[in-house]
Amino acid sequence: MSIRIKNDLWQVGGTGLTHPADAAIYLVRFGDKAALIDAGTGRGHQLLMKNISECLEPHAQLEYLLLSHCHFDHTGGARTVRDEYGCRIVAHELDAIYLESGDNRVTGAAWYGARLEPFTVDIQLRGQESSLSIGSGTVTAIHCPGHSPGSVVYTAEIDGQLILFGQDVHGPLHSELLSDEKQYLNSLARLLDLQADLLLEGHFGVIETEKEVQAFIEEWKSPVGVTHYAILYAPDDWR
Repeated sequence: MSIRIKNDLWQVGGTGLTHPADAAIYLVRFGDKAALIDAGTGRGHQLLMKNISECLEPHAQLEYLLLSHCHFDHTGGARTVRDEYGCRIVAHELDAIYLESGDNRVTGAAWYGARLEPFTVDIQLRGQESSLSIGSGTVTAIHCPGHSPGSVVYTAEIDGQLILFGQDVHGPLHSELLSDEKQYLNSLARLLDLQADLLLEGHFGVIETEKEVQAFIEEWKSPVGVTHYAILYAPDDWR
């Protein structure tokens, strides 16, 4: 089962769609090319493949797997997705080092009782902003550190609306993840400046209208918001 969000944009993974431990996985298509945003833990791969096949015609090519950050609930399935579809894996260089070394602490894999198999990141993003041409469209990657050193959000314009793939806008912040509160708050301010029309979040789903997106991001700017989430999702049960 997949969830159509709008034309050429779907949620194809996450709780209720693939494995309960998977963060949300989104699929966006531009003509005959497509990109997947994050890959979940890999524990629901067969369901993920089925959901993708519901959305993409046989001639459409999954060209990129865009990773928002290195954490296991977003990246554990990356290697399997690339093997399946022949797509290129994209991540920021500051998180790629932990994926390529299979660091089970910084990626949070140990929190899931799992082991991250190291894999190569085909395209390592550098600096504050990069653009990727995908079929007839463009996706922009914006470095937003804080939750992890190399956290990235992706933006795209669809039907005249700015779509923000901001997978872990909410954090949490934790020393084992090499989180940085000052960077995190600066990144939230950067996200507010985007004035996105639609936010696709990794654990809170789809947030619509610019007003609601702004309100959601503002909520996490307060120390209360950050601390509340970190307490609720301690390492033993963090998703």
